Amino acid sequence: MDELMGIAIEEARKSLINEDIPVGALIIHNNIIISQAHNEKELLNDATKHAEILAIEGACKKLNTWHLDDCILITTMEPCMMCSGAIVQARIKKIIYGVSNEKFGYSKILSEKYKVECIKYSDDSKIIKLLQNFFKDKR
Repeated sequence: MDELMGIAIEEARKSLINEDIPVGALIIHNNIIISQAHNEKELLNDATKHAEILAIEGACKKLNTWHLDDCILITTMEPCMMCSGAIVQARIKKIIYGVSNEKFGYSKILSEKYKVECIKYSDDSKIIKLLQNFFKDKR
């Protein structure tokens, strides 16, 4: 799991080029990364271009279906309400997330209401540092 979260963190770093919040996401199918993305809200001036949404879009195209029930989503940050809706609609049954998102996170609702297995990654120190550095530079 450390290797996959490491790849998601590297994907998150790509967000920094366009001053987007550094969040990265991967979709895993049959133990293979089939899609990876990072936040592109600032780049595309579009509030819906979260890493999770873009990763889901890429996976749907790759598998030629919107049914991602055999996939796992790995994301550096707990999904927000919008991304959680996309997770439910895509029928993803398992997510692994890095840092908790106390203001916007919806993993509790995903797990309780929609029975999505939500696993908090144990070593979030690199992700926290990445986010702290990003917001320090913004203030």
